[in-house]
Amino acid sequence: MTEPLASDTASDVEQRQLAAWRALTPAEKASLITAASQAADRLALAGIHTRFPQASERECFLRLAVLKLGLAMASRAYPAVAALQDVQ
Repeated sequence: MTEPLASDTASDVEQRQLAAWRALTPAEKASLITAASQAADRLALAGIHTRFPQASERECFLRLAVLKLGLAMASRAYPAVAALQDVQ
């Protein structure tokens, strides 16, 4: 038997969850992953808006890029990152 995915979930419940995931079509799995990724982006953007309430949408986008890609990659992809204050 493999390690449990979550320590707070009963083994039988986890097995049912795994079976449900295995039964999904590739399109259904892709849809779930897309929705989870979009939800994570929305939560991260909400945090950025809270920390930088005066920031423009573009600045928030750039700060999200830094979070997701790291400073070096975000700076290469979006040179405007260099103009951001407080980014390390």
